[in-house]
Amino acid sequence: MFIRVPEAHSRSFVKALTWRLVGSLDTFVISWIVTGQLKYAGIILGVETFTKIGIYYLHEQFWAWVPWWRNEKALADAGLTTNAVTPAPDPAQQPRRAA
Repeated sequence: MFIRVPEAHSRSFVKALTWRLVGSLDTFVISWIVTGQLKYAGIILGVETFTKIGIYYLHEQFWAWVPWWRNEKALADAGLTTNAVTPAPDPAQQPRRAA
């Protein structure tokens, strides 16, 4: 079984950029075909590139935060808490209570 670890903000951002390059090329070509004008295709490309980078980044961070469908046992075995942000406390490092 594969264990997914949380992604860093920087990784999510780079993934958003590379995906937008592919998506923006697609949008540019479709806009050019529909409008028949490079100028309008370029304007559409410029606007949608920046809005969709931000939207994708927020989407990635939302799903990194949402606990749905996470394998809690695999996270615990990997030493991660259910929020997948901080390591789970090590029981051996906990202070002992007086009996």
